[in-house]
Amino acid sequence: MPNAISFRLLLATLVGWLDRRQQDTVAYLIEENRILCGHVRGRIRLTDKERRRLAVHGHRLGRRRLRDVATIVTPDTILRWHRQLIARKWTYAKRRGGRPGVHAEIRRLAVRMAEENPTWGYTRILGALKNVGHRVSRSSIARILKAHGIPPVPERPTSWQVFLRAHWGAIAGADFFTTEVWTWRGLVTYYTVFVIDLASRRVQIVGSTPHPHEVFMQQVVRTLTAADEGLLVQHRLLICDRDTKWSAPVRARLGEAGIRVVLTPHRAPNANAYAERFVRSIKEECLDRVIPFGERHLRRTIAEYVEHYHRERNHQGIENALIAGAPATSTVGRIRRRPRLGGLLNYYDRAA
Repeated sequence: MPNAISFRLLLATLVGWLDRRQQDTVAYLIEENRILCGHVRGRIRLTDKERRRLAVHGHRLGRRRLRDVATIVTPDTILRWHRQLIARKWTYAKRRGGRPGVHAEIRRLAVRMAEENPTWGYTRILGALKNVGHRVSRSSIARILKAHGIPPVPERPTSWQVFLRAHWGAIAGADFFTTEVWTWRGLVTYYTVFVIDLASRRVQIVGSTPHPHEVFMQQVVRTLTAADEGLLVQHRLLICDRDTKWSAPVRARLGEAGIRVVLTPHRAPNANAYAERFVRSIKEECLDRVIPFGERHLRRTIAEYVEHYHRERNHQGIENALIAGAPATSTVGRIRRRPRLGGLLNYYDRAA
């Protein structure tokens, strides 16, 4: 019996001690919260989720207890949120009258069909939607396209992406990138011109020069249109930006070779995205990490990167594959590292 009484006294003492510790902790947090609120300027904006959490816990404490602990909002505000939470639970939304709205999937399909088929009118889109099991009126399609800023067929332009796909395999892009090179005259800017085949991503470096004048550009045209190994022999379209180096005489010489030059819109680098992506790749992966000493060093560095780009670098745009060659299918053999430029570029394969 004395042992039982002693145990109860010990338990009561422990419970009292824990209760005091809990009260001291709560008192400290309340005071800390008041200090923080004093440093906050303006009204604290709470989200609906935060209001609901405070309302649930505040209702359990009651108005009297809330007066002692609430610091962000008043007890009446927390209890009002609780009443609104209950009212929202038992409030049923009334059914809206009138015609039902167009299903979200139909809206997405109508917009997609209009963007992917610039010559399709409302009736043609209506038929295409009918083919996939959707019933919608012609006027509804007109309202959907108007809401998304898509004009009727006569005013609807062909997207740049559709234009590229329509000429896939016969279209190439050309561009310049600059490199600062240390020479005996000091720091000199070199301009490198290249051409990229959009379908295969294959790149040809045409030349580098510190003076991209008209004579240099005429030589570029002769190189690109050479009957034997010119990259543009099998192409009919060349995308270029509006750089003055692609002058009217240069475009005329390309036209004589059967190549139509398409100039990108002003300040629209994405219109020549494949060429821009190559510039970014060679800059970030190679040239920004090298200090070229002389023209020969620059040419060798670019040549090494282009070889790596074609045979050793995977490309996401072509299913993460290599432009030239195929990955190993065997899992037998030692894996070896094949470095370029002193290990700046690396490729891993299996030794034969």
